[in-house]
Amino acid sequence: MKLTKYFYNLTLVFFIAFCSCDDNKSYADLLEDETKAVNSFLADQCVIDKIPADSNFVVGPDAPYYKMDEEGDVYMQVINKGDVNDKAEDNQLIYFRFMRYNLNYYETGSDMTGEGNAEDMEYLPTSFRFGNYTLQSSSQYGSGIQLPLYYLGIGCEVNIVIKSQLGFTSEISNVIPYLYNVRYFKSQI
Repeated sequence: MKLTKYFYNLTLVFFIAFCSCDDNKSYADLLEDETKAVNSFLADQCVIDKIPADSNFVVGPDAPYYKMDEEGDVYMQVINKGDVNDKAEDNQLIYFRFMRYNLNYYETGSDMTGEGNAEDMEYLPTSFRFGNYTLQSSSQYGSGIQLPLYYLGIGCEVNIVIKSQLGFTSEISNVIPYLYNVRYFKSQI
């Protein structure tokens, strides 16, 4: 996990150095706005500051959000634990369907329109190799999207708040936090 953090921090530094920000805001301002948006959303939720020692998460649409990392970049609400006897293994091909919502819109009270592949079966499911960030096909989604599978079984469904540093790598410089609804599946092949 530390190697993953190092990789994403290195990627973040690259984007800071070579990508331009909004002409009116510095990168620090964008990070501050991101933190405000996440805090605004979480202020309306029950939040628990640590992962249960036995990974015995409260489950359901009214379950609390658990702080998943020390920095507060990822918060997870467990909707369904999946098959806890069938956990993802290193390098296993995992498919997922998701909808995501820009939390900056939540913070401003605007409509939060979802985007993703969860509601239209014409869109192919996305996939990654669990824990294998050497593949661009896995690393492009960021480490935050894989985090629930360290604790839950395949077939789980979660709502997960992911700050930009651990989100889609193509969007790190945009500094947008997202609320994801994600369902994970194993390959049927």
